[in-house]
Amino acid sequence: MRILTLSIIASATLMAGGYKIPESSINGMALSAAYVAASHGADAAYYNPAAMVYNDDANLLEVDATYIGLSAIDFDGTSDYSSKKENFLVPTLHFASKKLGENGARAGLSIVVPAGLSKRWEHATPKATAEEFTLQTVEINPSIAVPLSDRVSLGVGFRIISSSGVVKSSAAVSRDMEGNAIDYGYNLALLYKPVPGVNLAVTYRSNIDLSVEGNAKLYSGATLAYNGDVSVSVPVPAALNLAASYTFGHGTTVEAVFERTMWSAYDYLDFNYPTSIGGLAPYFDAPVRKNWENTNSYRLGVTQQYDKWTAMAGAAYDESPVPESTLGYELPDSDAWIISLGGRYQFNDQWNIGLAGLVDIKKSREVHNASINGEFSNARAYLVTAGIEYRF
Repeated sequence: MRILTLSIIASATLMAGGYKIPESSINGMALSAAYVAASHGADAAYYNPAAMVYNDDANLLEVDATYIGLSAIDFDGTSDYSSKKENFLVPTLHFASKKLGENGARAGLSIVVPAGLSKRWEHATPKATAEEFTLQTVEINPSIAVPLSDRVSLGVGFRIISSSGVVKSSAAVSRDMEGNAIDYGYNLALLYKPVPGVNLAVTYRSNIDLSVEGNAKLYSGATLAYNGDVSVSVPVPAALNLAASYTFGHGTTVEAVFERTMWSAYDYLDFNYPTSIGGLAPYFDAPVRKNWENTNSYRLGVTQQYDKWTAMAGAAYDESPVPESTLGYELPDSDAWIISLGGRYQFNDQWNIGLAGLVDIKKSREVHNASINGEFSNARAYLVTAGIEYRF
């Protein structure tokens, strides 16, 4: 079913532990998402809507495109095999308004891809449970920001996530599922400027349970044994960011971000059918324990401002939420290091362009559980974002 994929999206995106994609703009990509306290411009609407209050008094629009290249993941066990390579192109959009009234309130809108996955295997062993897991999501995130004082601002947003996915498995009993959903949540942001050059920020994104409904086809050999409804609920977990930035007098800004993601909401995966299919395929019918764990991410970004140029670099360490006991081929996740670079060029008062790149390097991971005995290695993701911002 088309969003089942959300349950294992981490293996495909490799942007963050679990299945989130935090890099959703030129600045976010260049800084490894260490872009919360010092957010500015159009993409502040997504990373920290409270920061829109401190933008110049102009409408700002940014349109980006991100290329994502995913390496094959190698498995070394009783047999050796690899997943397929994947390539994607993801568009994003950010808008932040000029002042809406005398109090300085601003409005924003972001259209991003907050999560996603594609993992495909051709070897018989992983195909039995994870021949294909593909997830597509789109989030529409309108927001508003208001100043509470000269030094404090508040941002509030409404999240709408549309998701679709595909799940296929090939064994004695095979499955072919598709589904989709539209679900809702919210986000909050607070920005405090205690002294010139220092920004302190807190942002929170709510948990959203993807209530996916779709169609499932189950085959016993070549015989179609079930063709009907299926539903499942998968969380996009809540996330709390604590960030601090300092801007030196020579145009250098350094930001550190601590992110806590509440992955423990993903306790189990349970496909629901209107009739019992336990006699046909117990594995596809019974709840599957996940027992994911809350994780921490540590991000550091540096920005250097020149006359018309802005240079950026970032690094991050992401923990994986997936315990060894429940790790499977659909999500061979592990802790990761992230390194990024990027820059912008200001053509004139209205236009600037940017380019950023990132590499996500997953650690090799040995797994010994009820279904897997071996090591996953060489998981990589390569991202390049190009875009343009217009001021009017």
